[in-house]
Amino acid sequence: MYQQETIKPYHEGEKTTQVEQMFDNIAPTYDTLNHRLSWDIDRGWRKKAIGQLAPYQPQTILDIATGTGDFAILAAKLLKPTTLIGADISEGMMEIGRQKVEQEGLQDIISFHKEDCLHLSYDSDTFDAVTAAFGIRNFADLDQGLREICRVLKPGGHLSIVELTTPVAFPMRQLFHLY
Repeated sequence: MYQQETIKPYHEGEKTTQVEQMFDNIAPTYDTLNHRLSWDIDRGWRKKAIGQLAPYQPQTILDIATGTGDFAILAAKLLKPTTLIGADISEGMMEIGRQKVEQEGLQDIISFHKEDCLHLSYDSDTFDAVTAAFGIRNFADLDQGLREICRVLKPGGHLSIVELTTPVAFPMRQLFHLY
């Protein structure tokens, strides 16, 4: 039996558990696949989103669904916050992230915490900015996840979400479907 044959549709089980298991399983190859499948365009999108936060100079940042920490690492380099927490439900993905953070020498700024985005353990009004790159599509309950993000953001804080959507106009719509 192939591994994907054991994955149930979300309505047949708890989405959070299934997403956690899936990302734990693909963690070792996730970065390579993600960059190749997007033709490295994902890197530019991350950089642009981080650039939009730069004028606000956030010192405390929470990166939700951080995965292997690509967004967190780039944000730490470009924004120079005092604290950046990468939160994810997948220990496998965060372990890859921890290795990358150590290679970059950013372990004094970036830490990783296992968190369920629907029930964050942080106090209200904690972060200057919250980011989520390519992760909110995996929230078991989008509304609850966004409520939690807003709860932990300080008043006047900033939220940056990078996510794929299906294009509606020609030729991007056709190219997207080919992709």
